[in-house]
Parts: sequence; structure tokens; C-alpha cells
Amino acid sequence: MTVASHAPHPSSLTPHAPIGIFGGTFDPIHFGHLRLAEEMAEAIGLERVRFIPAGQPPHRAAPRTAAVHRLEMVRRAVSGNPRFEVDAREVNSPRPSYTVDTLAALRAELGEAQTLWLLMGADAFLGLTGWHEWQRLFELAHIAVAARPGAQLMQSDAMPDLLRHAVSHRQVADGSAAGPAGAVLLCRMTPLDISATAIRDTLSRQGSARYLLPDAVLGYIHEQKLYA
Repeated sequence: MTVASHAPHPSSLTPHAPIGIFGGTFDPIHFGHLRLAEEMAEAIGLERVRFIPAGQPPHRAAPRTAAVHRLEMVRRAVSGNPRFEVDAREVNSPRPSYTVDTLAALRAELGEAQTLWLLMGADAFLGLTGWHEWQRLFELAHIAVAARPGAQLMQSDAMPDLLRHAVSHRQVADGSAAGPAGAVLLCRMTPLDISATAIRDTLSRQGSARYLLPDAVLGYIHEQKLYA
């Protein structure tokens, strides 16, 4: 099934105003994801945040839920926030979803002058060296990393030396980074200890997931009998 993208045409955007790119399996999307996007948008001054659900993530086991359902949950979750939008390109692609390819496609569509910020959590960032062509990401976008207040991410023993070296000269103090790509910014986020895994486990035992994710998403999960 092919699902149309909900992302606006580039001409509807303010020229070169910064755009956030937020990918993930979103299985399911929850308030932790939404709050991260909201706080990063405010901290960096993003005009839009584009949610891109993964179709076939190559670096992990296949998501439990079909891509069409994960896409619909994201669509329902972001509805009502004019700054949030949904891009279905990875769901509609017959090939595995590599972030570097998605960013390259967006760069080709939006132009070399467009400022792009790739939004990610700290755990994903610390595993960046395992991503396909990860060093090219800095050529295509800035990277904003969500970190808990007080966390010393750059000094963490969990950070590979290769990654530490790659970002040591790229870190910036705020979102006014010069140019369309290449900087790394740590954003202190409100800590919300919500995980998609815990939500799936709760739903599988008929527990209540209310207040962990939007009611519209929870309603869809019950309608489609997902995670039962």
C-alpha cells in the first residue's frame, strides 16, 4: 500500500529557514518523541520538524508493526501542531531506509543552502559510527542531540574515540550555526522516561498506556488491535 506524504511542498516554506528531520521506527510514537521535537524546535528555532517513519530499518530487527500503521500513528500524533509534518518517503520505498540517503534526497530537493538539523537521542548518537556512511551525515545536515540535564555526553566512556574525534571541532553552543550543515549541538531536554518497548509490553498484557502517548494514537492502536 502506498501512502501519500504529508510534507508540504518546498515552496510553502520560508526560504532556507531551518528544518528539523526526525526519523525513527515510532513503534509506537509517544510523548517522549513529541516533547523532544517540540523542545528542539524551540531551542534551535526550527520552522518545521519533519517526522520520517522508517520503512525497513537496516541496522536493527524489523519493527513489530507494519510501516503503514506506524505512519498513520505518526500522522495522528502530530495532527494539530502546525510546526510538525510527516514525510512518508521511507515507508513508500521498496529499499532499506538509510538516513544518509534520505538526507541526500532532501538536500537535492530543498537545495544546498537549506539549513537541516538531524534530531536524535543520545543513545542513537553514541551509536552513530555503526550507521551507513555516517561521516557523510555532517556534510548533509547539522546534528542536534537530546541530552538529559547534567549529562556529560562528550566525556562519556560510551562515546567511541572515532566519534569523539569527528565531533570535537563541530560542537556549537546554540542553534545559530553558520551554514546549512556540519555542526553538532547538545540540547538539554526535559527527561521523560518513556519507551516504545515498555508501551508495547504494557499493551501486550492489556495494561493501560494512557498518558504515555496521545489519545489519538492509543485509539488507533485499539482500533487496529496492535500490540495485543
